[in-house]
Amino acid sequence: MEIAEITVSELPDDAVVLDVREPAEWAAGHVPGAVHIPLGEVVGRLSELPETDGPLPVICRSGARSERVAAYLLANGVDAVNVAGGTLAWAQAGKPLVADSGDPYVI
Repeated sequence: MEIAEITVSELPDDAVVLDVREPAEWAAGHVPGAVHIPLGEVVGRLSELPETDGPLPVICRSGARSERVAAYLLANGVDAVNVAGGTLAWAQAGKPLVADSGDPYVI
């Protein structure tokens, strides 16, 4: 199955995205307004997926984990798209990041 991708430049800075990274990664830095559901919890937390006007952008660090989650969501009737390059690409594009404390960064 081919998973559609979206680039960070195609997403607005205030995009609603599903972040599937681990808690420490999330705490260090994430997209403002993102919804955090770690990869291992997605199946049990489908009811917590955010509402979006179009496909749900799924993001991780580099795009590998989010591609797996997007494939799972698509197979289960949720319109999803992988964010190419992940949070690394988001940060490299100069888009905003927020952290639970201190200056945000991507780990």
